Amino acid sequence: MAFVTALGVANPPHRVPQMQIADFMVRAMQLEGERERKLRAVFRSSGIDYRYSVLEDYSSRNGLSFFPDTRDMEPFPGTSRRMERFRCHAADLSVQAIQNAIGDRYHGHDFSHLITVCCTGMYAPGLDLEIMKRCGLRGSIHRLSLNFMGCYAAVNALRTANALCEALPGSRVLVVCVELCSLHFQKEYSEDNLLANALFSDGAAAVVIEGQSSDQGLKLVHFHSIVVDEGQNDMAWNVGDHGFEMKLSSYIPDLVRDGVRELGERFMSETGLRLNDVEYFAIHPGGKRILDAVERQLNLPPDRNKFAREVLRTCGNMSSPSVLFVLKKIWDSLTGDDAGKTILALAFGPGLTLESMILRIERSP
Repeated sequence: MAFVTALGVANPPHRVPQMQIADFMVRAMQLEGERERKLRAVFRSSGIDYRYSVLEDYSSRNGLSFFPDTRDMEPFPGTSRRMERFRCHAADLSVQAIQNAIGDRYHGHDFSHLITVCCTGMYAPGLDLEIMKRCGLRGSIHRLSLNFMGCYAAVNALRTANALCEALPGSRVLVVCVELCSLHFQKEYSEDNLLANALFSDGAAAVVIEGQSSDQGLKLVHFHSIVVDEGQNDMAWNVGDHGFEMKLSSYIPDLVRDGVRELGERFMSETGLRLNDVEYFAIHPGGKRILDAVERQLNLPPDRNKFAREVLRTCGNMSSPSVLFVLKKIWDSLTGDDAGKTILALAFGPGLTLESMILRIERSP
């Protein structure tokens, strides 16, 4: 098995209070009366205090710069314009996360593989090549992009990195997840848009995976995935004419709860672990109701899931990097006394797909 030996995260500069974003949404969606009250109630009950964006529009009190500064925001930006803005910002945020992860410990030529993860934008020549050039990665590095998978894709990336390290001894893999969800704001009033507009945020995370152990590492022990077929139409992510469009059903927390039950039974059968053997939980902060459902299913008191709650509160749902933000919170809290303890990571996304990952803490006193 391989090891996580470095982990870093990054957010863009615009940190916006949740209820200030609500003000923006009320204006943009031209809401009043019952619809405005409903939107504000959804935002207040989201468990989110702040979110991040590469766009200044959500926090601006002096007009808009990306969205048209008209009463109805027409002409509303098309997908092409949003992808132009993605190209302007995605590499910057990715490089920031990489620098936060590796510091002076690694250099560009130290990496054998680069895995990029994203579902909120794409172009070619792509993000992987920009990262390669800006971080000084060697020209012969093996590159792989995991695109459009959604919120669970970070676990897939770590599984892939683990397989590479097992198959090719001496490999050192750099994994980068970056999502600019705020580019895809939709102004039509619908239940899907109401929920998506209240949850999603921008962020990036970078992880180093290698076959060599570290006195500050996390051993990748086990991965397991299931797909809940009943949820195929309850969570989806599609390319539309005006950005990417999210489908979010109110049944998702129930589907996740049932899926977590099945996932737990399977991983316990395969690993011999019990939930009582797990010291830390890194649960994808997909939303307050999802965290509530997972906690009930796993019989977790709130303090056992405090790291996911904190990421949701301070950052919102950043899609694929989110579970790595939670893992980073755990990482930063560890001491020598945690050596040998177990972390269970869970992430969820379209399909409805549920991914799990078991990690063991390698920590010197």
